[in-house]
Amino acid sequence: MLFASGNGTNAENIIKYFKEKKDVIIQEIFTNNPNAGVIQRAKNLNVPVSTFNKESFYNKDEVLTRLKQIDPDLIVLAGFLWKVPVKIIESFNNRIVNIHPALLPNYGGKGMYGMHVHKAVINSGDRKSGISIHWVNEEYDKGDIIAQFTCPVSENDTPESLAQKVHQLEYTHFPLVIERVLHGKYKV
Repeated sequence: MLFASGNGTNAENIIKYFKEKKDVIIQEIFTNNPNAGVIQRAKNLNVPVSTFNKESFYNKDEVLTRLKQIDPDLIVLAGFLWKVPVKIIESFNNRIVNIHPALLPNYGGKGMYGMHVHKAVINSGDRKSGISIHWVNEEYDKGDIIAQFTCPVSENDTPESLAQKVHQLEYTHFPLVIERVLHGKYKV
């Protein structure tokens, strides 16, 4: 089960990675954005997509009910920008993972996503960035870290060039970590 809000390159990469694997099935993509690029990417790969709004996610139990019907082994947030409601976190305790485009605990929290993160890293003068794959809990980007991978930040890097480096880390490592989580190699 994947959740995504945007273009969907990570979701597409994950789907392609598991396409030939018989023991993992990407059942569906959930998105909160009816105009998200991930919708077309999923359709191109024959993966069903469900869209939802804030009301059905936060105030009604529509998304939670659907997730309980599907009962996925793992929920993967692949560029999903909303905070997951406590009801869903409690119902799928230690079964929700997220990827963050920086080395947590730095540059995490509300509003820290995409270019906001890369700009903050560049402005700080840090010489290293990367990705953090972590369990989801009730606080933005505060769940236990499963794995981190790094890349150098050069003095010539821009937020855009750093984003490219970070995307490469995501594409290389996220599917592998998901696979290891599913096979019990990373536990809370």
